[in-house]
Amino acid sequence: MFIQTETTPNPATLKFLPGETVLGQGTADFPSADTASASPLARRVFGVAGVTGVFLGSDFITVTKNDSVIWDHLKPSVLGAIMEHFQSGAPALDGAGAAGGHTEHDGPDGDIVNQIKELLDTRVRPAVAQDGGDITFHGFDRGVVYLHMQGACAGCPSSTLTLKMGIENLLRHYIPEVTEVRPVA
Repeated sequence: MFIQTETTPNPATLKFLPGETVLGQGTADFPSADTASASPLARRVFGVAGVTGVFLGSDFITVTKNDSVIWDHLKPSVLGAIMEHFQSGAPALDGAGAAGGHTEHDGPDGDIVNQIKELLDTRVRPAVAQDGGDITFHGFDRGVVYLHMQGACAGCPSSTLTLKMGIENLLRHYIPEVTEVRPVA
């Protein structure tokens, strides 16, 4: 098995491409080892000292490290953990599977929310997945769109610029009711 790696805009995060399907659909975000109980793959990667976050996409694994270690020392251990997982035959996730992404929204702005989700799914999420992350809809209230950033996007130095100059401008262009975009934790 040959696992490729790609850098991301977030220097604390690397994208690992195992050349095999990781999750058929959806994504799974594990911002700490405590949240990884449903994923044999994430648990194995968190077993590497220095790993602080694991994000699973359709065909990639994004790993975030703490600032006290450097990738040259950490990367071989992470590659080994990923390889061991795929050789074990264990699933990436136990049980039901990956999350669909967006938070449901009930309320009078249903048409606007559907337009927002459609633009996110067709224009934003594919581009962000290329960088090893995901951005999902979290809410819409009085013109403000709330988005949740995951994987390489969480904590990325350029995430504010991506939100304000990229996503906010895109949504405001197509949906006049949108006045601002804000991140949520």
